[in-house]
Amino acid sequence: MSQAKGARGMRISASGPSNAPWLSILATSVLWTAVPAAAAAGAALLGPGVSGAASVGAGWALIVVFFGISLLVGHAVGRKNPSGAIGMFAVTYAVKVVGFAAALWAFGVPEWLERPWFAFAALGTVVIWQIAEIRTFSRTRQLIYSDAPAGADNSLKGA
Repeated sequence: MSQAKGARGMRISASGPSNAPWLSILATSVLWTAVPAAAAAGAALLGPGVSGAASVGAGWALIVVFFGISLLVGHAVGRKNPSGAIGMFAVTYAVKVVGFAAALWAFGVPEWLERPWFAFAALGTVVIWQIAEIRTFSRTRQLIYSDAPAGADNSLKGA
């Protein structure tokens, strides 16, 4: 990267695209959803008790696993083929929907599960997760056009 001196004599460097953002998105989304889920689990302890708190935890964990798988696949694929990450998201989504449906059908609903606490925790987690994902992704830098001269190696091999 080239460096130049800014107006105040400080060194500044040219910025490029962000590295694969998927792990950062995953960490932010988990953090943003864990805090309200912990608060909801605490509230559930006062209501239905341990089963309510466990139901909140199960709702949160289901959503974290569901969306986390996609971000981990995006990270693994995006490192070697950044443009292929979006296609893998679609494939992973289809596999997850079928896999989660089969697992829920095979295991059924546990007797301890407090359905309202589970449902509201899962719904709240989805909404907050999506907000965190969009916010985090919107702060990444995506290389759309290359400033490399014509004929230069324009690949992102080292990124």
